[in-house]
Formats: sequence, structure tokens, C-alpha cells
Amino acid sequence: MDSKVNQGSRSNEIDMLNGPLFRKILVFALPLAASSLLQELFNSVDVAVVGHFVGSEALAAVGSNAPVIGLLINLFMGISMGACAIISNHIGQQDDRSIRRSISTVQLVAVLSGLFLLVLGQVAARPILTWMGTPPEVLDQAVIYLRIYFLGMPFIMAFNFGSAILRSMGDTRHPLYILVVAGVINTLLNLLFVIGFQMGVAGVAVATGIANAVSATLIIRLLRKEQEPFRLHFDRMKIYSSELSRMLRIGVPAGIQGMIFSISNVVVQSSINSYGADAIAGSAAAVNFEYYCYFIIQGFNGAAISFIAQNYGAGKMDRVHRIFWICMASSVAFCAAFNWLFAWQDNFFLGFFSDVPMVHHYGAIRMHIVLALQFIASSYEIAGSSLRGMGKSLTPALLTVFGTCLLRVVWVYVVSPLWKGYDVLMMVYPISWVLTGILVLTAYWLHIRKPAFRIKA
Repeated sequence: MDSKVNQGSRSNEIDMLNGPLFRKILVFALPLAASSLLQELFNSVDVAVVGHFVGSEALAAVGSNAPVIGLLINLFMGISMGACAIISNHIGQQDDRSIRRSISTVQLVAVLSGLFLLVLGQVAARPILTWMGTPPEVLDQAVIYLRIYFLGMPFIMAFNFGSAILRSMGDTRHPLYILVVAGVINTLLNLLFVIGFQMGVAGVAVATGIANAVSATLIIRLLRKEQEPFRLHFDRMKIYSSELSRMLRIGVPAGIQGMIFSISNVVVQSSINSYGADAIAGSAAAVNFEYYCYFIIQGFNGAAISFIAQNYGAGKMDRVHRIFWICMASSVAFCAAFNWLFAWQDNFFLGFFSDVPMVHHYGAIRMHIVLALQFIASSYEIAGSSLRGMGKSLTPALLTVFGTCLLRVVWVYVVSPLWKGYDVLMMVYPISWVLTGILVLTAYWLHIRKPAFRIKA
């Protein structure tokens, strides 16, 4: 069946190549943001349950793992981003044969990356957490949580790569429905294992693993029933070098950017750790709301990649420029609204995670300095995703590494020792966002001013 006909044959898919854009981008981006939010809620529920029913040390143990988890999975999340861009581009070109080859490659990459991360997590958990300066009273519980969490990495990879296939088709609703089911299961099992069975941090990690297994099973079942050329075939799992090369060309720079980004956050986390368990717990509680708001940006990132890749593949350059502006404006507006809501009602929202006054103190500082200005990150995120949709991934990755990651490392080791204070440490985030935004937006404008540009085979 022709890709163009197939795309319009189901109500959950979006025709990205024709008609008005604003409503379609919202219909695509908001379910995608909600899906990412529900994935993060797995961790938030973990944090909330142990914070209320186990204690501040358990809260710190779970919260201190967030940068490590991001560090170890971001490379493969970048590759899934590359997969989405390439499949979307093939859809724009109406190339069914290349779509089948891309999906076959994605299947096997998901399996191999999940197994790799499972093993790596078991080996690297304690060395990484020790290097980060995790306090001794927190370390053992943090290692337990991280090792159990990474047992579920094959399921996380299966879901995220499967979601990338659906996003390339314009379907962001099914992953959302699946995560609603998994989120309910995760919450109920958290309460059962922690309150009922007194399993502590191990209980919340096991609950999250089971929820991830459910989400992976459901999305695999959905892809097995997809129409051609998008159907998942276990007997056709083969890596095609041409498709893998194109995915890696876009995905690896994005993934390495994410890894280095996470390394910089690990460095910042090591500095936060020096302020003690209450600071770790307060930061862990506040950072949840940063993740919630970042997922709004991520939703419009996904829209920018998929919509631009399809229209770029179809040669509709006027729509490419409109997509950029719609995604940028929407990301800034939606993200800022939630940033300011959470920061305004900081005490109320922090209360979901802890009732310890000093935990609230550190959490509020982070929310007023970091969260309130997070919408600035839309500048480099949307510009970078737009470039990736056009097949240009290395430039935004290098600029983001320089503007964000390098600055944070310098800030921790040079600025913070001279001007001490938790609030001074937090200032690194908005400053790095402004610098990186200027750099990546400049790269975007220089690129679109070229007389002609195409994704190279």
C-alpha cells in the first residue's frame, strides 16, 4: 500500500504533509508530552512513596539516581530520535521499501541496546554512585534501586523505539493510552510493595520494572497488528547498514549530547550532594517538576522532528519554516505557564514528596531559580530538533555540549568554590540555557538561509 494512502487510513494517524499545521502539531505534541510525563511519573511515584513511607534517606537514594539513569540511556534515546526522523523522511518520500528496512533495523537495535544497558547497569551502579559522592548513609539503597531499575532496560528500550515508529506515522495517542495503564499499575504496586510488604527502595524499583514490562508488551502487540509497511515482524529482524548509518548520523550526535548533558548534571549533582541528604532530597523533589515541564518542550521537539522530516522529504520547504515557528512559540508558551504555576505554589507541590522543612527549603530555592526560567531551554531544543528533522544533528549537538555542558562543569569547579551557596550553584542552569539558545538559534538561521539543502542519502 502507498505510504501516503496508508497514513491517512487510520484516525489516530496525522497527515503531516497537507492542510493547516497548528492544530495537528498540538494533537501530536500534547499526547507525546503526556506520554513522557507518565513515564517520569513512574520515578515521581517512587520518590513520593519512599519520601512519605520510608524516609528522607530513601528519598535521597531514589532521587540521586535520576542523573545516572539519564546518563546511561540517553545515547539510545538519541538513536530512537534518529529512527523517527529517518522513517518520517521515508514517509514524506512515499518509499515503502525503505520504511520496512528502517523498522526492521529499529527492532534489532532496540533488543541489543536494552540487553547492553541491562548488563552495564549491574556493573556500573556502585562505581558511578560512589564517584558522584553519594553520602554513605544513602549509597547502599541507591545501588539497590539502580540495579533493579536497569533489569527493566530491555522493556524501556522496546517501548521507546516502538513509540518512535508510531511517532513517525503521526500516532502519539496509543503510547499515551499504554502509559496510562502502566502508570496505574506502577502506583498500585508501589503502595503494595512499600506499605504492604515493607520492601523500601527495592519495592519501588520492582514496581517500576513490572510497569515497564507491561508498557513494552502492549506496544509490541500493537506494532504486530500495524498495517504494512509499519508492521513489526520478528522473523525479519535484520540490520540494514544504509538505514542504520542514517539513523546513527542523526541519533548518535543527539545521544552523545544527551549523555554529556547528563554527565554535566551528574557533576552538578555531586556538588548538590556536598550539601547533605536534605539538599539531595529537596533537589530530587524539585527536579520532578522540571522534568514535567521539560516534557512539554520534548513534545514539541518530537513534533518538530517528525513534521519537518516528512515535509523536508517531500520538498515542502515553506511548511518546514512554519512548523519551526509554531513549535517554538507553543513550547515557550506552554512550558512557561507550567513553570510559573509550580514555582508560585512551590510549598504545595513539594508537599507531595516530603514534609521535612529543610527539604522544602532546598526544593524551593531550586524551583524559584531553575524551574521559573526553564522555558528558555525551548530556544535551543526546538532549533536543534528542527535541524535534526532536516538531517543535521552534529552541529546542534556540539553547540549544546559547549553552551550547556561545558559551562556547567566550569561553574561547578571554578565559580562555585569562589562564590559558595546552593543558590549560586542553581544559577548555572538559566545562564547555560541563554548561552546555548543563542548558539543553536544562530546555527538554525544560518542553515535555512542556504539556497538549497537536502538530507543526503
